[in-house]
Amino acid sequence: MDAPGNVRVRFAPSPTGHLHIGGLRSAIFNWLFARHNNGIFLLRIEDTDLERSKQEYTDSIIASFSWMHIDWDEPIVIQSQRAPRHQEVAQQLLAQGKAYYCQCTQEQVIERLSKNSGFDANFIKYDGYCRTKKNSHGAIRFRISDTVTTVEWDDLIRGHISIGADQLDDFIIVRSDGTPMYNFVVVVDDADMRISHVIRGEEHIANTPKQILLYQACNFTVPLFAHLPMILGSDGSKLSKRDAATGVFEYKQMGYLPDALFNYLVRLGWSHGDQEIFTKDEMIKFFDLAHVHKKGAIFDQQKLDWINGVYMRGMSDHDLLTIIQTDSAPTILADLPTWHTQTILLLINIYKQRAKTVRELVTDIKALYVRPQQFDPADIAQWIHADSVKQLREIIALLKATEPFSTDALSSAIKEWTKNHTIKMVAIAQPLRIALLGKTSGPGVFELMPVLGKTESIERIEHLIRSIQVNP
Repeated sequence: MDAPGNVRVRFAPSPTGHLHIGGLRSAIFNWLFARHNNGIFLLRIEDTDLERSKQEYTDSIIASFSWMHIDWDEPIVIQSQRAPRHQEVAQQLLAQGKAYYCQCTQEQVIERLSKNSGFDANFIKYDGYCRTKKNSHGAIRFRISDTVTTVEWDDLIRGHISIGADQLDDFIIVRSDGTPMYNFVVVVDDADMRISHVIRGEEHIANTPKQILLYQACNFTVPLFAHLPMILGSDGSKLSKRDAATGVFEYKQMGYLPDALFNYLVRLGWSHGDQEIFTKDEMIKFFDLAHVHKKGAIFDQQKLDWINGVYMRGMSDHDLLTIIQTDSAPTILADLPTWHTQTILLLINIYKQRAKTVRELVTDIKALYVRPQQFDPADIAQWIHADSVKQLREIIALLKATEPFSTDALSSAIKEWTKNHTIKMVAIAQPLRIALLGKTSGPGVFELMPVLGKTESIERIEHLIRSIQVNP
């Protein structure tokens, strides 16, 4: 679905916490929509909650965008710096009779409403008590016209939506202490920023009728709305830390690549046929709101792991090393002092074929650096038998004679040995893997031994032999 006219969209986080994964996906959808339509993507920091807003969270949000390679096209708008403009519009609404001062407390409203039959404490609707008062101070309420029966809009994702006026009341737009309310400032800011499309989470559907009424009362152009499905946990409920990490930087710390996370979140609620892996250019080319789903999307950790693994295998070893050195403290090179950079690059190439995250990749490489000291008795019981010491000693002699000490040469020599001894490859490969890694899972032994070197490989096998003999 191509958007008509000049597309201007925004993402407007509140700096009361770190950017969460649902907010990031909303930002991505807005960014892709803008790029697809040759439009403008804007960032606005909604910091009017002065008590909870903190600069550290603003910095964290911006850093998250930088890590995810999401750029914006105009200077960041700081909502609190626009307070004079918000006051100006509020005063205009008062002067035009479209708003009024209200001195009622919530308790007073409830007390009056409770005297009516059919009172529902779960639905407190302001009774308009101050509509006819000539108050000169207090909270400012928006006056909903008596002629309004419904508020309707054509949602670009959910279709036609109609909300009856009986579900609305004269809502507060400025508190009695002078601080503006969300539904009011977001309308003023979006209008002044000339936002053409408001693309946000479905939790904002309830705010939309109030905002449309404000747009109309202020004679602002009403933007088009698109409400995105929620990200859900495995049981279909709202995503929580039980289902997945919710902070964006947690994914960086866990070793996920920004482009992989970007790709995963794009597919979480949007599709283009059966394609799963996209380049950024492809996402920009194909993205439209017509293929955004209405139903909530289940967060699937295994699928994220798979996509991240695909991206890792698609990266060069040098680029992965750069990421490791940038994100690790201390760097992997400092933790592996006797290994040259080329050795680490070889191991990155080997382990990235299996690892799901950069963190897992680093953990595996660091584990290989340390010679195994103990072995799992269950592994020994399964793979070591009466003839194992003799066989391992023969393999040591074979390794000493193998030149060059390369993957191909080792593979050829040991395969020939197993053929001559009528032994299955796994029967000797697993004991060797136990000797080299201390466990039965991991890369192929023919790949690892050339990286470790002849001396180290042999010494690790000899250490296993000694352990077997001490603990028969």
